[in-house]
Amino acid sequence: MITDDEIERALDYMRDNADDCARWKAERVYVTEYRKTIKAELMKESNAKTAVDREEYAYAHDRYKEHLEAIKQAVYQDEKHRFLVLAAQAKIDAWRTMNANQRIMTKIV
Repeated sequence: MITDDEIERALDYMRDNADDCARWKAERVYVTEYRKTIKAELMKESNAKTAVDREEYAYAHDRYKEHLEAIKQAVYQDEKHRFLVLAAQAKIDAWRTMNANQRIMTKIV
């Protein structure tokens, strides 16, 4: 049985963490898009003659690899918060269903 206190905590979690969830989503979008800027800067920095060689230089560069790690962390944090909110929502939905079923059973008896 899901208690009213558990539902209260789930709602509190969702309210109290909304700012962090939004921040991590924004970070994820930013670092994902900024990857293109880093690639372009590294390609411009390269002395290679062909676009393929300049692109290869950019992808192999330590700066690009470090940025991929930043993307990895941003995705992790965003998904972690998203799943915690989904868990809180699932608990609330289960509580609603249980209460609706209980009301129906009370009317039948």
